[in-house]
Amino acid sequence: MKTIRLTAAQALVRFLAAQRTEIDGTEAPLFAGVWAIFGHGNVAGLGEALWHARDSLPTYRAHNEQAMALAAVAFAKARNRRQIMACTTSIGPGATNMVTAAAVAHVDRLPLLLLPGDVFAGRLPDPVLQQIEDFGDPTVSPNDCFRPVSRWWDRITRPEQLLQSLPRAMAVLTDPAECGPVTLALPQDVQAEAWDWPEAFFAPRLHRGRRPGPDADELADAAAALAAARRPLIVAGGGVHYSGAVAALERFARTHGVPVAETQAGKGALAWDHPQAVGSIGVTGSSAANALAAEADLVLAVGTRLQDFTTASRSLFARPGLRLVQLNVAGYDAGKHGAMPLVADAGRGLDALAQALEGWRADPAWSARAGELARAWATVVDRVTAPPEGGAAGNALATDMQVIGAVNRAAGPHDVVVCAAGGLPGELHKLWRARDPKGYHLEYGFSCMGYEIAGGLGVKMALPDREVFVMVGDGSYLMMNSEIATSVMLGRKLVITVLDNRGYGCINRLQQACGGVPFNNLLDTIPGGAEVAVDFAAHARSLGALAEAVDGIGSLERALERARDADRTVVIVIRTDPDATTEEGGAWWDVAVPETSERGAVREARARYDEARRNLQHQG
Repeated sequence: MKTIRLTAAQALVRFLAAQRTEIDGTEAPLFAGVWAIFGHGNVAGLGEALWHARDSLPTYRAHNEQAMALAAVAFAKARNRRQIMACTTSIGPGATNMVTAAAVAHVDRLPLLLLPGDVFAGRLPDPVLQQIEDFGDPTVSPNDCFRPVSRWWDRITRPEQLLQSLPRAMAVLTDPAECGPVTLALPQDVQAEAWDWPEAFFAPRLHRGRRPGPDADELADAAAALAAARRPLIVAGGGVHYSGAVAALERFARTHGVPVAETQAGKGALAWDHPQAVGSIGVTGSSAANALAAEADLVLAVGTRLQDFTTASRSLFARPGLRLVQLNVAGYDAGKHGAMPLVADAGRGLDALAQALEGWRADPAWSARAGELARAWATVVDRVTAPPEGGAAGNALATDMQVIGAVNRAAGPHDVVVCAAGGLPGELHKLWRARDPKGYHLEYGFSCMGYEIAGGLGVKMALPDREVFVMVGDGSYLMMNSEIATSVMLGRKLVITVLDNRGYGCINRLQQACGGVPFNNLLDTIPGGAEVAVDFAAHARSLGALAEAVDGIGSLERALERARDADRTVVIVIRTDPDATTEEGGAWWDVAVPETSERGAVREARARYDEARRNLQHQG
């Protein structure tokens, strides 16, 4: 057996560079690059190894560890999980800064390889800088924080352990059911330790996305349930995109006349004006989709976790006797909510169902009702996203809905909108008119504030030929904005619209809906907050971006036109109304209200909450 002597870090980098993937029939590197912020714990080991591999495995430097890992998550999402990025940090706060990003990847079922440095496996210099000393367990380090948010976690205390751990890591990262973050904690002395590696370990390996077909019995049961349904509804989730099942979904819905509602991750599976498209579903859903969900006699959920925003905290699918079929590649998800499971790849499952249901169509009256409701919803979207009458004088502050309309009109058919937490995702889910399967990129599984700009950078790296429009509130902007500088440094242009409503407007509205008084959310409700005036445009310019503040929707539209011609990242700032929201659509969300309070408004909110819970229990 031929061997080659390499350090553990050199072997790891060589192995990653040898991994291959298949995208639309074309072979490509599985790892598109490594994000690295070096410190004492990875600069000497992995840093040296990455320098030698810089042509086959590019290294990118960011300004914040959490941000670079979020960019890697967004990159994998935009590439439909077919291509991955890795991230390496030093051993202390650099490592723990990535825990949030690991949680995002875990919740959203996205591949992410984390390579944090670790303390000395040999322990001779203990305690080293940034080492956390557990009084009862000397093996504990900050990297143990990654255990609950990793699909596969390992600490490499001997170089040869990589022979088993790296193939297992690749299996998790590329498996459609197990997919999620992998953490390999790398003690700094082990990174530098040499070993004689089998040359065969570094042979190129091609990873094709597995697409399992359905079990015959589960397929027969699901097909029989659908054949008996007269008012079926499809709920399309992110799995439709990840499996490449957009065309299969369109064929199935069109052939069988079934309306399609979309989750946040599933949005864009059908073009917004497709005859079977009825819009978003759930807490942030359209009135069309939610009305159909309440009346449906069968729901076919495709590639979705059915989290509480999708099911309106299990209150949405209210019809007695409703049957739920869960088509999902992960058995864990397929059996949720007492569903009839159909464990399979989304595309293969839909095609198999279509074959089994040849000649069957939903009740024509049901399909017609879905069309009527969708058209009615379209008029709502037209109205709330239109510029204010009278121009800038039409309303004192622009609404989120009007800003979304302006950005949507400025975006081309293949451009991408990126957003994450706060009030914007709800309005975008309802109102954004997606025309392309990759045109809507929201992180709303973990609802991670700070994802927006970093995520936009990852999307731009994955889809360089598209304009990427980032929409971000002032709260999220202040949490994480450093990757504006990275986007300029890397030449990855973003068009960022900052909606400044002076605080956390979404949570301020939720606070009041639960009977609370405005407190600690909007700056005007915080001692000294009224005097705070952040010049976001000046800040963005200091990071290297082009930037301007606009005073209304008309000015915003003209600024967006200019942004298209810009040669680097552009930041546009607009003041918005923190109280305005789309009244139409939406559904109940279970947010517990205090049982006792001195305030009458809270007691009233609790009474409404108790009534909603009783209705939910009555539904069973």
